[in-house]
Amino acid sequence: MNKLLTDQQIINLIEKDADVILPLANGEPHKLLDILERNADALTNVKIHQLLALNPRKYIEGAFPGKLKHISYFLSGATRKMFQKGMVDLVPNHFHEVPKILRHSTSLSMIMAVASPMDEFGYFSLGTQADIVSEFIGTVPFILEVNNHMPRTFGENQIHITQIAGYVENNRPLSEDISPPIGEKDMKIAAYVTESIHNGDTLQIGIGAIPNAVVSLLKDHRQLGIHTEMFVDGIVDLVEAGAIDGTQKFTNKGKIIATFAHGSKKLYNFLHNNPSVEFLPVSIVNDPREIAKEERIVSINATTEVDLFGQCASETVAGKYYSSTGGQADFARGVRFAKYGKGFVCMTSTAKNDEISRIKLNLTQGSIVSTSKNDVDNIVTEYGVARMFGQPISERARQLISIAHPKFREELTFEAKKMGLI
Repeated sequence: MNKLLTDQQIINLIEKDADVILPLANGEPHKLLDILERNADALTNVKIHQLLALNPRKYIEGAFPGKLKHISYFLSGATRKMFQKGMVDLVPNHFHEVPKILRHSTSLSMIMAVASPMDEFGYFSLGTQADIVSEFIGTVPFILEVNNHMPRTFGENQIHITQIAGYVENNRPLSEDISPPIGEKDMKIAAYVTESIHNGDTLQIGIGAIPNAVVSLLKDHRQLGIHTEMFVDGIVDLVEAGAIDGTQKFTNKGKIIATFAHGSKKLYNFLHNNPSVEFLPVSIVNDPREIAKEERIVSINATTEVDLFGQCASETVAGKYYSSTGGQADFARGVRFAKYGKGFVCMTSTAKNDEISRIKLNLTQGSIVSTSKNDVDNIVTEYGVARMFGQPISERARQLISIAHPKFREELTFEAKKMGLI
């Protein structure tokens, strides 16, 4: 069955006012987007929906008004400035609810995604992705961009040739993340977090220097499990160290569960044909009710600033939109539902060479609350852990001031007393 498509056949499949859905990161189909941009004059009011767009694009910059428009659900370097210029729309969301939002607010006309080559049974794999698209397999038309660099993975991300409208081929190396250097403050924060991680716990680990520092301190742990939205290089390191086997998990025992992956070539090689890893739809992986089934789940996330009530602004920087909520709120709720769940929101205590405190009386004007005061569990800086769950506002304020940079504690205390918080 040959379903290789020409450019014109692809354009013919895109209807007027179509809503085209893309996976995030390496699921982004470069060649298919090139085809859409080259033939934009033949399109009418086509909207492209995506989180975390990988590359700058002319259509994202508004080059094809009335033809192609980008709708973002999580800003990236490719879309951030365009959002600030009003060229890109941003839809607020909890990550696990994006498929539900797409059902409610779009026509779900077409999904375009990168896939690994077809196997002998006629199945493609979405590789590093399941995310917002895999649950639509069999119900929404797919056009695939087949790439032999994409690892073949397992889970609910398999799609049969009879379930696609067609495909193109584009053997393009995958995008890789460069791990940021781990600093002294990162290691101090990681040390506080790992004090609360025990053998047999199940982890959600994000990306960045602090999660990498946490991973570096867990290599002597044993029987850890993974239930995380993003599969990162540090997980490979823990598997190789013998720290992860998933045998103590309450769901998907023995399996590493994620909804997408992004990292180095080493990570992609690890994923290829690896039956211990399964990619599931984000509506499962990030659903707080599913997360809570892992009774010993530990969630590790980051934020940019916190006020003395415990509200975490994680998607804005200096009051300007930078990203979106992602899965932080999903896991904050999930760990609260879990019998022995623990959540850690981490940050260094200051920004701009210790000139600005990230712990504030009030959030910076324009900042958006990602994790609410009612959902936050623990907040960690290089000066310690502030326990938020079940604490009155006065105690929250005292604990947060105690983990602020020493040069700001007196001022924060004065302002907190003036406001009647302590």
